[in-house]
Amino acid sequence: MAIHEDENVELVKIGDLNSYSRRVYTIVKVVSKTEPREVSSRIDGSSHRVAEALVGDDTGSIYLTLWDDAIDDVEEGQVLNIKNGYVNLFRGSMRLNLGRFGSYERAEESPFEEVNLDNNLSSRQFEQRRDYGRGGFGGRDRRYGGRSRRRY
Repeated sequence: MAIHEDENVELVKIGDLNSYSRRVYTIVKVVSKTEPREVSSRIDGSSHRVAEALVGDDTGSIYLTLWDDAIDDVEEGQVLNIKNGYVNLFRGSMRLNLGRFGSYERAEESPFEEVNLDNNLSSRQFEQRRDYGRGGFGGRDRRYGGRSRRRY
């Protein structure tokens, strides 16, 4: 495994990612990009643009979620150095995200020759992780400050 120069962390290969991957440092090549679409924030209702770029390395590929200005900045054929990304599930398929603490830089050259499109991690379906904030355990029963579920 290669070491990322700036952060002194190991670079991970796309084929080694899983749906719980955090602190992802990797180098990928942009294969394609979808057309942007408008979405509204659930928090404040503000409007944002979102698109997905198919990125990968010699071990696999995955969709990278791009927001607002990053959509125009990232182009097909570019090599990106991803810093502190994470993987989540969107509608049951894996997506690589940058979030608030992640970033990317353009790299001069690719450390691999071809992108492995046969191992597309986003094309596999996974069971969605349980949202603990809504029902179930999530602090709803009496031991955690919730109401008693018994009816007398």
